[in-house]
Amino acid sequence: MRLAGLRFDVERPVAISYKGMLVDSANLRVDLIVEESLLVELKAVEKLLPVHEAQLLTYMKLSRCKTGLLINFDCRLIKEGLKRLVL
Repeated sequence: MRLAGLRFDVERPVAISYKGMLVDSANLRVDLIVEESLLVELKAVEKLLPVHEAQLLTYMKLSRCKTGLLINFDCRLIKEGLKRLVL
């Protein structure tokens, strides 16, 4: 991504606020945010489950990213492990 000139953050902490108050104890970290508009969640699991999609959606809402990509590396072909989500 650096070679392509893209801005990205790795393992960026996500702040959680509840009714205007910041919650410190959550310690949520997003795997990758690209150009402040794409959130990428990386997995290496036998099968993607609904909980993985829910996690990505939660991170997308908290970070205000409209597009998310769930990538599972435990697949024969990478395209089998891709899931795109849009808010």
